[in-house]
Amino acid sequence: MARSPLPPVPSPLIEVEVGGDARRGEPLAVLLRKDGESPHADLAEELRATGKAGEVLLVPGTGGPRWLVGVGDGEPAQYRSAGAAFVRAANSFAEAEADAGRRAPSGVAVRLPEDVAAEHYAAFTTGVLLGGYRYRVTAEEPKPSVAAVRLVAEDGTPAEAGDAVARARELAAASALARDLANTPSNVKNPAWLADVAERVAAQTRGLTATIRDEAWLASQSFGGVLAVGGGSASPPRLIELSYRPRGATAHLLLVGKGITFDTGGISLKPAAGMHLMRTDMSGGGAVIAAMRAIAALKLKVRVTALVPAAENHVSGSAYRPGDIVRHYGGRTTEVGNTDAEGRMVLADALVYGVRRFSPDAVVDVATLTGAMKVALGLRTGGLFATDDDLADRVRSAGERVGEQWWRMPLVEDHAEDVRSEIADVKQSAPGPGGITAALFLREFTGGLPWAHLDIAGPARAEKTYDEVVPGGTGFAARTLVELAASYADA
Repeated sequence: MARSPLPPVPSPLIEVEVGGDARRGEPLAVLLRKDGESPHADLAEELRATGKAGEVLLVPGTGGPRWLVGVGDGEPAQYRSAGAAFVRAANSFAEAEADAGRRAPSGVAVRLPEDVAAEHYAAFTTGVLLGGYRYRVTAEEPKPSVAAVRLVAEDGTPAEAGDAVARARELAAASALARDLANTPSNVKNPAWLADVAERVAAQTRGLTATIRDEAWLASQSFGGVLAVGGGSASPPRLIELSYRPRGATAHLLLVGKGITFDTGGISLKPAAGMHLMRTDMSGGGAVIAAMRAIAALKLKVRVTALVPAAENHVSGSAYRPGDIVRHYGGRTTEVGNTDAEGRMVLADALVYGVRRFSPDAVVDVATLTGAMKVALGLRTGGLFATDDDLADRVRSAGERVGEQWWRMPLVEDHAEDVRSEIADVKQSAPGPGGITAALFLREFTGGLPWAHLDIAGPARAEKTYDEVVPGGTGFAARTLVELAASYADA
């Protein structure tokens, strides 16, 4: 049988462990701070190393460390950048060694400064795991790369460093899985494929269960938004439901992720330029699926339910139209103004279903929803809308701890009437500031519960490498969702 050119999902990650001293013949990297304090200060001066975060210098010869890696002022974020820059340099070194006919190292050792905390070990690990991420659909054999990184344990290594590294691995695995799902091409990734992957991930994760609803069930339950958006495609929609219910959990969090596996814009057709990137329009749903896997793997003591309405938005004789009136789950009606505003249509169904079916304590939805948020916040910051200050603070703090930046946006009540329709209950494509009116539309379906809407249209994709991010799907929001769930488990 021919080998599939598609990479495996989830992608295998580098092994990172906290261990003893560097082994014989194992290349060693030494981390340097900008203050210059290091056992290798003379070597750093000779190579003119500045210690700037992410600076990686290859040391000539073999009499000492192979690399000097800058960690800046020593903030965790700078350790994350350093880990990413280092693993990319180590992989380039492995490729060069193989090209020269020499044996490429499969493992490397890293010596951290003596006085760093467990969070620095975790941040460096996150950088290593995600900075070395690769997704390429090819029949070629993969290039040589580093398979294992050992963080050398000194006498001052924090006792909790090993646990911190293990937890960082689960968080990074969430980002990597979300990247896998976003990067998979849409000739493979239709709603059924996404549902199958979610089901397989659940089967492989203790404590996590999956229920997949097909188009017949969606029709019987009147999921009008999902059926309208998916009606133009030969690949029917799905509703992915994931559940994690640990014993003793008192809080219950509902996560809802947009799962549009490809978006042409429908009859309100998108421009051709850039449409190929719409394979990542399910990044919110991918982040939710990946976060659920990590939440269960970490055995967090909080109940979490996740819903991912998955559909393709295509153009055909059965596609929904501008001017249509769609009846959602629960009965509320929407006047369609633009078929390219499809994300809010599928989220509306899932939000009402989740609120009524599960009665959670709080609701968070995640979506690549509006181009307006890319204009407002750029490509590295997610938009955060919330009806509850405590929930907003939890999301923002969770993002800070894991290295994902959120900016709270206003739910401007002056625009609430813009969402009202003269011929239906609500208007899907309202005039005014697009990110705000989209959030106000979704608020109509949240049942008055504490709710946060995360618009990741900007940071869900990257066109260039920075920090631990590589081009393609970024997995943005997955780590935040895991850390958010942990905040309820710790309460």
